[in-house]
Amino acid sequence: MTATTTTRTSTEGNHERLTATGEGLRRALDGPFHATKQRWRREVDAEDIARSPDFSVEEARAWALEKVVALSGRDFVTAGFPEAYGGTGSLAESVANFEMLAMGDLSLTIKSGVQHGLYGGAIMNLGTKYHHDNFLSDAVTVRTPGCFAMTELDHGSDVQNLETTITYIPESQEFEIHSPHPRAAKAYIGNAARDGRMAVVFGQLIVGEENHGVHAILVPIRDSEGLPLPRVTTGDHGHKGGLNGVDNGTILFEHVRVPRLMLLDKFGGVDEDGAYHSPIKKRSARFFTMLGTLVRGRICVGGGAASAGRKALSIATRYALERKQFPRPNIGDEIRLIEYQLHQRKLLPEIARAYAFGFAQNEVSLQLQRLHDADAGSVESRELETRAAGLKMLQTRWANDTVQVAREACGGAGYMSENGITLTRHDVDIFATFEGDNTALALLVAKALLLDYRATWGDLNLRDTAQKTAALVGTAILERTTARAPIERLIKAARGKSEAEQLSARGWHIQMFDFREKHIVEGLAQRMRAAAKASEEGLFAAVNACQSHMVAAARAHMDRVVLEAFIAGIEACQDDYIRSLLVRVCDLYALATLEEHRAWYMEHNAFDGKRSKGLTSAVEDLGQELAGKALELVEGLGVPTAWLNSTIA
Repeated sequence: MTATTTTRTSTEGNHERLTATGEGLRRALDGPFHATKQRWRREVDAEDIARSPDFSVEEARAWALEKVVALSGRDFVTAGFPEAYGGTGSLAESVANFEMLAMGDLSLTIKSGVQHGLYGGAIMNLGTKYHHDNFLSDAVTVRTPGCFAMTELDHGSDVQNLETTITYIPESQEFEIHSPHPRAAKAYIGNAARDGRMAVVFGQLIVGEENHGVHAILVPIRDSEGLPLPRVTTGDHGHKGGLNGVDNGTILFEHVRVPRLMLLDKFGGVDEDGAYHSPIKKRSARFFTMLGTLVRGRICVGGGAASAGRKALSIATRYALERKQFPRPNIGDEIRLIEYQLHQRKLLPEIARAYAFGFAQNEVSLQLQRLHDADAGSVESRELETRAAGLKMLQTRWANDTVQVAREACGGAGYMSENGITLTRHDVDIFATFEGDNTALALLVAKALLLDYRATWGDLNLRDTAQKTAALVGTAILERTTARAPIERLIKAARGKSEAEQLSARGWHIQMFDFREKHIVEGLAQRMRAAAKASEEGLFAAVNACQSHMVAAARAHMDRVVLEAFIAGIEACQDDYIRSLLVRVCDLYALATLEEHRAWYMEHNAFDGKRSKGLTSAVEDLGQELAGKALELVEGLGVPTAWLNSTIA
């Protein structure tokens, strides 16, 4: 084995001292993005990205704008754009940058996400050379703060039915943007309340008598002095439950006119003669293609939430290693929190999940880059969208739960703002519902599991959906991750293990994750087959009754995907000692997930009560074993100590 120990320390980043094991784990978890993330740790100080918890709303907003401009000037948040327009890295590196920024302050993270990922990303992905030449550099440098105006008060997740209209006026070769009533106002829009000067506005494109569906157009909303432009009314959502450094607000348009060229027309536009044209003839396919180009935002949000979870775990674990409570019987010295079994139960399985999600995030980021470089077709793009939706669903739910666990693990100290968890807890809350509500995303994943990618969901009514689901079950399960060969090897090896040995056999873990996914998906298909026979009046109720089952299918699928990504991450590790430690962390992730769902497994005769009890014992034993490496494990999560912004850490 490679000679790696935990006694040696190394200096990394802003003079951060790491154990050698922590440094090795960090390198493994960073994977292909280690150099990118190391630049952040080396060059970015806490004051660049860590906000004071006692800032007022206005102070927080001013701070976030100042810092995002500064980071843009230092080329830290400008990856993913062409060099000619100020870009400084690949699309995948832009996701890594977002993850690092989220280890500091989430308001600043979302401020950059709105400006670069959404506003700048829409110009880049939905616009043409005219838009790139005239607007993209100012978006990258934040010379023009921008908004991404999609969501409406009455239509949140239902983007296809937005009510804002973009009507072509042939006499003047202009488009008229209009909100038909107050509930059609754009809502929750970042940069809308204070800083935004321009907005990418989504609405129904109407040319003559025909509605061509949702398109996006650039609309100025304020002048250079920050004053609202005529016929544009903006509102301020004010103080929120979190992310108070982001100036979320509303935008209402009253017959606002802009030139024809402001339409972001890569996928559909109007020529000088007033004729609509699009390279994609089918309206629904055009809609999904447009939204698919924005998938990076969903990947970033999942990764950013996971970074917040890592930060909270880093604080709570470091505290548990130092905080003592109650004397040891007959000895007298006090016991550290990390030595208590229930404290290990709180923290160690979540640390294991943090590693699992980290490897899965690396995979989806690389998949994003591969598809971008290859200009991939609809099948590959839809698979990426599904993977991104599923990971966002898992990671944001986990982050919210884990930050709360970390807060409680620190007792009263965790409730003090100076210790860095409460601000993160407030800010990460919204991650579960923006960039796609998690329930809606789970349904999206379930549909992808059951339907041929060639079928566009927008073209299917409820009966078609149920019939296609029933017909295609088992034939369209998404591809395995990059670890196909080692997974097959592990499954084969597990078949030769005794029952006692199987608990620690990775192949058995894979088989159990596979079994749960396939069984739930097949059961769902049977219910959808029955739903297809319902009357027209009863069809909605029949399909609606399957929604909980669909969410369960999505979760089972993504659990399997994450496990396989962890296996791939271990395979890529070149350091034998670090690899052996990652194997134990992966054991804990797999066994804790199986234990979480053990009632389901027992209901379906996958294993008996004895095996169920064995799972619990194995999780507890692993927690105790890995508690001895707790410091190294949280060092490996990659959050610089100075960025924790925590007195107790």
